[in-house]
Amino acid sequence: MSYSILVIEDEKNIRKIIVDYFKSENYIVIEACDGKEGIEKFEKEQVDLIILDIMMPKLDGWAVCRRIRKKSQVPIIMLTARTEEDDELMGFELKADDYVKKPFSPAVLVARAKLLLNRKKDVLKEKEDIIKKHGLKVDRLSREVYKDEKRIELTPKEFDILYYLMENEGLVFSRDQILNHVWGYDFLGDTRTVDNHIKKLRKALKDKSYFIRTVFGVGYKFEVKE
Repeated sequence: MSYSILVIEDEKNIRKIIVDYFKSENYIVIEACDGKEGIEKFEKEQVDLIILDIMMPKLDGWAVCRRIRKKSQVPIIMLTARTEEDDELMGFELKADDYVKKPFSPAVLVARAKLLLNRKKDVLKEKEDIIKKHGLKVDRLSREVYKDEKRIELTPKEFDILYYLMENEGLVFSRDQILNHVWGYDFLGDTRTVDNHIKKLRKALKDKSYFIRTVFGVGYKFEVKE
């Protein structure tokens, strides 16, 4: 996977060095020469991480960081030629992820970016493994289910049905589709097996049983209507 890096830096030579190092590591690099252009590029492009200089014309790094944080939690590494501790504290107050003082090693900057991107990837993976919706929490790795923070016991097949429906909230699946996904294509039983497991699953969910909705003539879906 190629990550996209937005470099917002008004000093041309420094920007070129940063861009060249990231490109040599096979990153996609988007350049901006001031804060205003940086905001415009951020809003138009898919960005995985931002290298953001503080002292820039038109919009400084603080203003850019504030605007971005109103919309996104994309990782941000701030750059500065100043050494005041207050600047570093301000960066963290604005929820920047890292802070690098000039002059810096481009190789170290790339290494810091890799660390932040790996953390982001781990968080996304964790989100894929754990589904939290409407008071239900389903953990695919531990195969545990919590309802309003209290663990409930499900059979393996009940768990698989719930996870399948929750990760596809709002989509309707036929009994045959659920059979094929949960039991496999070589299962010799009939669709009543699905109905029996849905009945038991609803019983376990108690007051949240209505989340598993029957679509007559089609099948089942997970949906919550306020």
